[in-house]
Amino acid sequence: MLSTLLVAVFSTSLGVHAQTFTNPVIYADFADNDIFLGPDGVYYYSASSMHYSPGAPILQSWDLVNWQLIGHSVPSLDFGDDYNNQSAYNLGTWASTMRYRESSDTWYWIGCANFWTTYVYTAPEATGPWSQSANFQPCFYDCGLLIDDDDTLYVAYGSENVSVAQLSSDGLEVVTTQQVFTYPPECTSIEGNRMYKVNGTYYILDDCPNDGITLVWKSADPFGPYEYKILNDNVASPVPNTGPPVQGSLVETSEGDWYFMSFSWNYPLGRVPVLAPITWGEDGFPTLMTVDGAWGESYPYPLPEHPLPSWSWTGTDSFTGDTFSPHWQWNQNPDTERFTLNNPGLTLHTATVTTDLYAARNTLTHRPYGARPYGIVELNIAHMADGDIAGLAALKDSSAWIGVVLDGPDNYHIAVAHNLTMESAYGSTLSNGTIVEIADIPESQETIWFKLSMDAAAAGSHEAIFSYSLDGEEFVDLGGFYTLTTDYLFFVGYRFGIFNFATSALGGFVDVVSFTSGESTT
Repeated sequence: MLSTLLVAVFSTSLGVHAQTFTNPVIYADFADNDIFLGPDGVYYYSASSMHYSPGAPILQSWDLVNWQLIGHSVPSLDFGDDYNNQSAYNLGTWASTMRYRESSDTWYWIGCANFWTTYVYTAPEATGPWSQSANFQPCFYDCGLLIDDDDTLYVAYGSENVSVAQLSSDGLEVVTTQQVFTYPPECTSIEGNRMYKVNGTYYILDDCPNDGITLVWKSADPFGPYEYKILNDNVASPVPNTGPPVQGSLVETSEGDWYFMSFSWNYPLGRVPVLAPITWGEDGFPTLMTVDGAWGESYPYPLPEHPLPSWSWTGTDSFTGDTFSPHWQWNQNPDTERFTLNNPGLTLHTATVTTDLYAARNTLTHRPYGARPYGIVELNIAHMADGDIAGLAALKDSSAWIGVVLDGPDNYHIAVAHNLTMESAYGSTLSNGTIVEIADIPESQETIWFKLSMDAAAAGSHEAIFSYSLDGEEFVDLGGFYTLTTDYLFFVGYRFGIFNFATSALGGFVDVVSFTSGESTT
């Protein structure tokens, strides 16, 4: 009864609409959000994607609940050779910031790569084309960009010690930077900085990840002094079996209401966005609106509901057109000479001679969606070369795959490999895994379908099962259950990975006819 009453109160006090939404608002891995209202009255969301290329995905919404992917701020991870030789796992685009600047009609993305260098990308539109416009030091670690009323650009950033930098008039250089505070006594660390100006007051939102705390700091001046108040002190997550959501961003709706978008650590799937309203007190600090003392599983819609097509997150991609859908990212920068979009279809030539999936270049990845996601890839294998392995992986720091192995003229067979693991977060490999089961393929078979089904919710079994089909309809399980890891050596969650690598010599290729992603209800 209390939850119902609170929803009614929210509807009255926030002026929102009768329908409700359910957390998480996106059941997929989109962490470190930076959200703002764009010049077109649409909301934009910038997220982390670490080593995946292109980087820094951009999402769009009309109501803060229904989101769709529209592109990436970082077209290629041009941060050094490591991103071209498969040794940059977990580097790349961490918690970064994106804003539109009206005075120059320019979109900015700012982030720190490799814990050392800050990069600035700019574009005339949110959908691009984006280009690298500057790089400099210091590292704007976990940064938030504020474009002030007088058009001055400030960036809050830092871990342990938080600083504010003022940028040059074009936003491409640092004019000055100054430490403004460190973590308070309630915390053992601090990160996730976002910067705002509300009613003439400067605010920095950040969090203490090891302590389950979200902080809001305020000051009359961008360089302080700042005072703080706790916004979230271990408020229970709306997603079962996940810890308190603490990092994220604040956003004001077009109707003047405010919300906090954070994320829950929903491994093995990844970090999933959750949304809750906030209100502002007479002391100038916000308060999180909870339900029975916890983050609400549901709240009234912030704005009139704006549904998006069902294929926004699931459906079949036949690779039509001359560009990839923004749902696709490579495992790191691809070798662009080793794939071809055929409109329809995709040809993946072998790009690496290796026995290790992690060392293989041009693995094409797609986020799973939902608590019980599945992916199906249709491959034409007629042009594989001796020693090639191609198939579908559950890709993370602990991986498994199902694929076709060609180990002699016309000697095709299907194999499942488990327990491919990473030695460190940053590219070193440890194990090529173990082949757990093999099945034969008829000699005349040129097309094969592979399916990967996951129980990926934090409260689920974390089991994955691989299967294959010779007709696209009847699937045969192979290899038994594989237990997905809930560790986060990779901060990103599991991906579907379509791969093709050589163990002997380059020259073979497979045609990816289609890929279907879906969410099972059983």
